[in-house]
Amino acid sequence: MKRLNLFFFCLLTMIALAGNAQEKQADANGYIVKVGEQAPDFTVKFTDGQSVKLSSLRGKVVMLQFTASWCGVCRKEMPFIEKDIWQKHKDNKNFYLMGIDRDEPLEKVIAFGKATKVTYPLALDPGADVFALYAQRQAGITRNVLIDRDGKIVMLTRLYNPEEFQRLVEKIDEMLAEE
Repeated sequence: MKRLNLFFFCLLTMIALAGNAQEKQADANGYIVKVGEQAPDFTVKFTDGQSVKLSSLRGKVVMLQFTASWCGVCRKEMPFIEKDIWQKHKDNKNFYLMGIDRDEPLEKVIAFGKATKVTYPLALDPGADVFALYAQRQAGITRNVLIDRDGKIVMLTRLYNPEEFQRLVEKIDEMLAEE
């Protein structure tokens, strides 16, 4: 019996260690993805009930904005995303922007969208499972992930920095100018 217990203890320890070894190392900003990598695929549901799978957007320039109603920096950044990115490119069939609200209920996300006066689509991320594909689950927000037409990550931002945000705007403009 002792041998059997020892065997199971060793087996469980090996499984736990193997699982930890497969976890990606986060960078200084808490990202577990890197520029140049394929963006992890996911499906999200929007506040209007529609869903989208990231991989179905291949051929488009995609911007993911990870946000939440309790995030003061997000509330500061969102009007700039609305004005400088969304209003400029919302009619461009080669561009897709989605805000992904971290682990909040539908009613709160709808109220958040109204309070911030954004018109770009907001998606739900129950349990922060989509967020955890890109950054450490406990890492902070706001974050933007820019993805090229082939599904590769081309830019990662953290917090709101006006100079970095301007580079994001310029990168989107540049990518959309390429045909």
